[in-house]
Amino acid sequence: MKTILRPALVLFIALSVITGFLYPLAVTGVAQAAFPGQANGSLVLGADGKPVGSELIGQPYADPKNFWGRPSATGDKPYNGLASGGSNLGPLNPALHDAVRDRIQALREADPQAQTPVPIDLVTASGSGLDPHISPAAARYQVARVARARNMPPEALEALIAAHTEGAWLGFLGEPRVNVLDLNLALNGAPLL
Repeated sequence: MKTILRPALVLFIALSVITGFLYPLAVTGVAQAAFPGQANGSLVLGADGKPVGSELIGQPYADPKNFWGRPSATGDKPYNGLASGGSNLGPLNPALHDAVRDRIQALREADPQAQTPVPIDLVTASGSGLDPHISPAAARYQVARVARARNMPPEALEALIAAHTEGAWLGFLGEPRVNVLDLNLALNGAPLL
């Protein structure tokens, strides 16, 4: 029994040190050296140098002076990374239809003058429920409301949206998108660091 137990224990301890300590330490070191921003959560810093959010997780905006992001599917606490997950409601589920109808109604009440169709990404959550991006069409849909709330010319907001529109990755993967946190920080005059 000792001849089997001793090598098994030594192997267990060695693999525990390698996989539980050395490997994570090496991966963390490489990540910090090669991609420090991403390794630390892709944090966005405000004018005071303090984190105001992450480029990877949406923020709850309700003030009409700000652009609003996609709905969150994380329950009572919007954009809660610990509760990430889709709503799991299929396209034929009446609850999804009710939620979309309610969101459209809320958008119409916030801007009764908007007569164009509501972009789908303003009324449906993403797969994770945390998406920080909206389409340029969803940003443009909100221009009139934000312009009135801030007493700004719509053209200035259109230019801001154009400046913050990210193209397809590598020029052909994905769709153009606007990070709502970056757009609102620029709108509020906070420099992005």
